[in-house]
Amino acid sequence: MQISNSLILLSLLSSLILCSSSSSIQESEAAIESLLKRLDSKRSPASVQEAAARGVLQRLLPTHLSSFEFKIVSKHQDGCDGRSCFRISNYKSSRRNSPQILIEGTTATEITSGLHWYLKYLCYVHVSWDKTGGIQIASVPKPGALPRVSDNVVIIQRAVPWNYYQNVVTSSYSYVWWDWERWEKEIDWMALQGINLPLAFTGQEAIWQKVFTEDFNITAEDLNDFFGGPAFLAWARMGNLHAWGGPLSQNWLDKQLLLQKQILARMLELGMTPVLPSFSGNVPAALKAIYPSANISRLGEWNTVDADPRWCCTFLLDPSDPLFVEIGEAFIKQQFKEYGDITNIYNCDTFNENSPPTDDPTYISSLGSAVYAAMSKADKDAVWLMQGWLFYSDSSFWKPPQMKALLHSVPFGKMIVLDLFADVKPIWKSSSQFYGTPYIWCMLHNFGGNIEMYGVLDAVASGPIDARLSENSTMVGVGMCMEGIENNPVVFELMSEMAFRSDKFQVKEWLKVYSHRRYGKELHQIEAAWEILHRTIYNCTDGVADHNTDYIVQFPDWDPTLHSRSDLHQENQMQKIPGIYRNRRFMLHEISSPLTQPHLWYDTQDAIAALKLFLDAGNELAGSLTYRYDLVDLTRQSLSKLANQVYLDAISAFQNKDANALVVQSQKFLQLIKDIDVLLAADDNFLLGSWLESAKSLAVNSDEAKQYEWNARTQVTMWFDNTKYIQSKLHDYANKFWSGLLQGYYFPRASMYFSHLSKSLSEDKAFSLEDWRKEWIAYSNEWQAGTEHYPVKAQGDALALAKDLYEKYLR
Repeated sequence: MQISNSLILLSLLSSLILCSSSSSIQESEAAIESLLKRLDSKRSPASVQEAAARGVLQRLLPTHLSSFEFKIVSKHQDGCDGRSCFRISNYKSSRRNSPQILIEGTTATEITSGLHWYLKYLCYVHVSWDKTGGIQIASVPKPGALPRVSDNVVIIQRAVPWNYYQNVVTSSYSYVWWDWERWEKEIDWMALQGINLPLAFTGQEAIWQKVFTEDFNITAEDLNDFFGGPAFLAWARMGNLHAWGGPLSQNWLDKQLLLQKQILARMLELGMTPVLPSFSGNVPAALKAIYPSANISRLGEWNTVDADPRWCCTFLLDPSDPLFVEIGEAFIKQQFKEYGDITNIYNCDTFNENSPPTDDPTYISSLGSAVYAAMSKADKDAVWLMQGWLFYSDSSFWKPPQMKALLHSVPFGKMIVLDLFADVKPIWKSSSQFYGTPYIWCMLHNFGGNIEMYGVLDAVASGPIDARLSENSTMVGVGMCMEGIENNPVVFELMSEMAFRSDKFQVKEWLKVYSHRRYGKELHQIEAAWEILHRTIYNCTDGVADHNTDYIVQFPDWDPTLHSRSDLHQENQMQKIPGIYRNRRFMLHEISSPLTQPHLWYDTQDAIAALKLFLDAGNELAGSLTYRYDLVDLTRQSLSKLANQVYLDAISAFQNKDANALVVQSQKFLQLIKDIDVLLAADDNFLLGSWLESAKSLAVNSDEAKQYEWNARTQVTMWFDNTKYIQSKLHDYANKFWSGLLQGYYFPRASMYFSHLSKSLSEDKAFSLEDWRKEWIAYSNEWQAGTEHYPVKAQGDALALAKDLYEKYLR
């Protein structure tokens, strides 16, 4: 009887849990539906949205402006079934010169998504960033000859309400130097890809300036110590650092606010819902003196080398303090004043890489409630959008009780979580759908804006569908949360398309169409090459967060005399075996070697075979910018992986005291840097000069130009502070394979190192790591402050160079 009663009790408890879970999901669904209706009511009038969609068409395909008719329709239109959707049909008219194709959508972004779908799958058009080859529209028939829709109408519904875009650091790694011309292109790209929930973080420092100076007696001088420099604003906003790279001029603040208003206006015209920033607790140091009784604590150091207070250890206002709500309310109200009532969704990441002072669930719940109160007091319909990165990066703290406490600290449906790294480490699976909280399935993919061909195409194609169809799913969107953009266009196009994919499909077949669209032709060599790339470079299944740690761009800081030859031999052998480094980032904590291990998840010989196929198609595609970009990128990657092996051979020669072999291998490594630099110089999209000139173009005087250039140079090299003998902990985090950077920065650094190794052997003296550090760190700091010009236009024949380098190194 006792066992029977226990079973009954367990059954009752299970039923209660299921009922509670079901109830919370229903609450969330109702809240999300209510939110969608409110956001729909904020949209621009139909005529404005239709005009905005036509503007996208005019900029993309001006010759065909009269070939299409656009129309905003209700979600209750036939085929939409109450969801966001687009409809593509043949335009019915007997008039001459009438449009050929009618595209209807529930918003302008739905219309542009429909336009893109039509152009992709009926005209074989390809749209990517200019920096990844740009658009391919040569395959579009002339006006009047566009292909008809065979089934009379194509109806595509969004599988989930939202397609989210951006990471909180993308604004620094990619957007920092953009003007309106570049932003307009980006918003067009977003609209064509179906993005309807973009983060809009530009210009917030100008809002903070008004809030702090007008309402809280903070001076402009105080804010100089609070704001970071232009290239480091993302981390100042998160409270990781202050003043580094600053101060911000009034010119910067004013122009960025004006730019934000242009960005928001266009997003709204296209029917998008911008996600605005909110208060996370990060405050100027001066606030502590002005409000001495406020609960303000100084955080610990974040990646500094010596905790220098000039930029280390920021101040955090505890969410439980009444002042927190006061500041948070003032900030959102100031945004209302500047932008109008344009959204109900606000981003806040108070606990991103900053753990609460205690793991007590009750305390964590009170903090979450206070954060939300700061939003909802200014906007009663506010919804808190939170990056879920903390649940992965600090999983030892955020156990189920702590996660539930935070996620359930606000009413159900008033928080949306970004499952930031779902393409590799999905949290929804291990957290019972975030314990009933709505979430967006996101692809992180890129760190630091590094340039590396990499992807998990199969996971991208199946992950969102699996999550949406899973039991008790609370998924409400898909998203792209990369740290840097303008790389791997195939990955981003597939991820964007998942917003409109309800059923699974074959990636292999999708890639055949993709390659046809990207280059404008069907070529068997290219199809075969993409089959190889699909199962190798774009099939990373080792669970590793892909930072580019190839030795050229992240040169090892270590003393090889402290590492045995047998261990290096083992490392050397492992480099040659694909897949040997399963979970290698976790292995780094378990081995004694200080030698970094570049990420290698595929057989490099397979990638070289794909490169050969690309080269074989060169005569057919020589004039294609998309082909040139991919060819240069694949050649660069193949040579960079080869350089990793050459570096190990040089170190082995040093450890064997073979001076001649050391010279041969080190010179080969340095020559590879030179040759890759020349290759990259042949494509406009791999130039350091473009990054530097875009930074200087925003300056209004020589002092600003010098400051902005220092910011631009520093971010992609040393990144943060250093001492005479200690490099920044973040050095090379944002490394780039750019012509100019290889020759002007990576080459001298490696050359100095090998010179010290050779000197050690020739003089029979111990290698001095400290001497090398002193030399190259001094060089780095001098280079960071430099003003020498680098080319902004490509030079050389990319195809000829790629062929020569293949014959020289890879055949």
